[in-house]
Amino acid sequence: MNTRWLVRSRSLVRSRRLVRFPRLVRFGILGLALAATAVPDAWAQATRSVQAELEEVIVTAQKREQNVKDVPSSVATLSDEKLDVINSGAQDIRLLSARVPSLYVESSFGRTFPRFYIRGLGNTDFDLNASQPVSLVYDEVVLENPILKGFPIFDLDRVEVLRGPQGTLFGRNTPAGIVKFESRKPTFETDGFARVSYGRFDTVQFEGAVGGPLYEDKVAGRVSVLYQAQDDWVNNSFTSKSRPLGNYDEFAGRAQLLIKPNDEFSALLNVHMRELDGTARLFHANIVESGSDELHPDFERDEMAIDGQNTQQVLARGAVAKLEYDFGPTTLTSVSAYENAELFSRGDIDGGFGAAFAPPTGPRGNIPFPSETADAVPNLDQFTEEIRLASNDWEQVNFQAGFFYFFEDLDIESLSFGTLGGGVQDGFASQRQEARAWALFGTVDVDVTEEFKLSGGVRYSDDQKELTANRTQSPIGGGAIGPLTADPSSDFVSWDATALYQATEDVNVYGRVARSFRAPSIQGRVLFGDALSIADTEKIISYEGGFKTQFQRRARANVSVFYYQMDDQQLTAVGGTQNFNTLLNADKTTGVGFEADIEVRPHDQVWVTAGASYNKTEIDDPSLGVAPGAAPGLTVLDPAVPGNPGVVSINGNLLPNAPEWVFNGTLRASAPVRDAGEVFL
Repeated sequence: MNTRWLVRSRSLVRSRRLVRFPRLVRFGILGLALAATAVPDAWAQATRSVQAELEEVIVTAQKREQNVKDVPSSVATLSDEKLDVINSGAQDIRLLSARVPSLYVESSFGRTFPRFYIRGLGNTDFDLNASQPVSLVYDEVVLENPILKGFPIFDLDRVEVLRGPQGTLFGRNTPAGIVKFESRKPTFETDGFARVSYGRFDTVQFEGAVGGPLYEDKVAGRVSVLYQAQDDWVNNSFTSKSRPLGNYDEFAGRAQLLIKPNDEFSALLNVHMRELDGTARLFHANIVESGSDELHPDFERDEMAIDGQNTQQVLARGAVAKLEYDFGPTTLTSVSAYENAELFSRGDIDGGFGAAFAPPTGPRGNIPFPSETADAVPNLDQFTEEIRLASNDWEQVNFQAGFFYFFEDLDIESLSFGTLGGGVQDGFASQRQEARAWALFGTVDVDVTEEFKLSGGVRYSDDQKELTANRTQSPIGGGAIGPLTADPSSDFVSWDATALYQATEDVNVYGRVARSFRAPSIQGRVLFGDALSIADTEKIISYEGGFKTQFQRRARANVSVFYYQMDDQQLTAVGGTQNFNTLLNADKTTGVGFEADIEVRPHDQVWVTAGASYNKTEIDDPSLGVAPGAAPGLTVLDPAVPGNPGVVSINGNLLPNAPEWVFNGTLRASAPVRDAGEVFL
């Protein structure tokens, strides 16, 4: 829970910008502010002057600005003020987990590689070429590779979470939904902010931005920066150095230039970068009690014992050019983007020291064998282009039509190190992939009557990949292998159809059916294995209905129920009896549930939000089995597959990392201060 007292000035209220103060001075400022309001007459006068209501929520879930109440699908948002609060602890993008119903975010790769799940659908795969069924779109640019998805959150206007298939307007790899970021754009009014926070472990965050006109009302700019740092806080009892682990030092920046020579044409240019140097994910060996799901009683999150190295570096940069021309009846939009990234991440994956065959053993029991590995992306290039033509609020019929192109050039290196031999490299494998995709799409919205609206869309996608993998050094004596090649491809027609009915002035009811897909996946981790792993295209059909309400700008409620069936879902079998991952296709997976987002303003100085979701997922494939491994104390509950020793059936299982219930809530209470603004909790 984030509880923060802050003072906001009247002038900054108008610009919706917050000034945040370090924790040690906030309570002193609060005391002065409360003392200044002790006179009852002044307090009453100030109270009467404040008229607060729920603001209209504008989203771009359908690539045009709309009130969220008029969007016939399940959309949740996080606005600027709430983002400012939850982002104040110098966390990475995983801070979004459970902030809205049906959204879960986790990582086994530290601050670099987030994995998103919506309605229980996601991907647990840690391969640097892993695709995900939840797409991340940042300033209208899809960030496909998982390394790009970790770009920090700062100076954002809002986050939109689009739940359910989004294949018509956003294309491939969106069968579960989209997490969509919109940064604050340059305007022709000068504004800015600066926030500094400090916490335990010498955790520091600075976020700031400044923007405004650069040349009359023709050119405007905005520069935004973020700095996050944390000192080492995890002790390694295996070494004599105290607390050598847990640190990070990260900087991110964005510069935007808006050129608007006339009312018809505008160009928005965006350049951005990120640099991270810190600790990779820390693994703790044997922290679960043998034969149970309880943590070992002597486990401490800031204590571990490892004999390998741990480090992580990321460098990412990119540029976006958004051009728009208003012809009057229609608007033509072009979004061109280039992203580049480099990564190196090394960790002691076994989470302990020694080995079963090489004592001394680590805490809480030994480890079967040492595993110290690294993954690297020497180079990642991504280029995307989207051109679309959209009608400008025609009376009864509106449309969008466009073309999309995607290209990715990716190099991956996998390394292994002999921990017991002094950390010398003893394994090396590489992958190189080129991926191309293009699509044509179109949507139509029809106002059948003033209260009843129908929408429909279709998208044709063509997806091709070419991967080559080689192993030049094997850590387990397997010798060199390769080149191994694969070139899966697919084409698919995504579509959706929706109906929206305005039952009353305050209540909209909607229904939606949508079909989408995830392109074939390749895993070329041949460092420990001898073959490529490929998963075929997964497809989803989703049915959804709900209602959206807003009453006198004092209360808002959005509720949806859904059911989906996914065919050939791509799953990852991790580990097992070998240190190797395998891609699988489950014949069928089903999901059913609901989401509810509620906001209430019961009083001018009180704001309450609440959210809840239920997601019930199930794998339906009697023939699907996996090798669970044979770790000491491991209790396997899945039944054995007859005639196939060492393999168990996962038919009927829930999906991994798919919480059934998600709850969240916020409370904001304020007290006006005459001629100064307000104090709020």
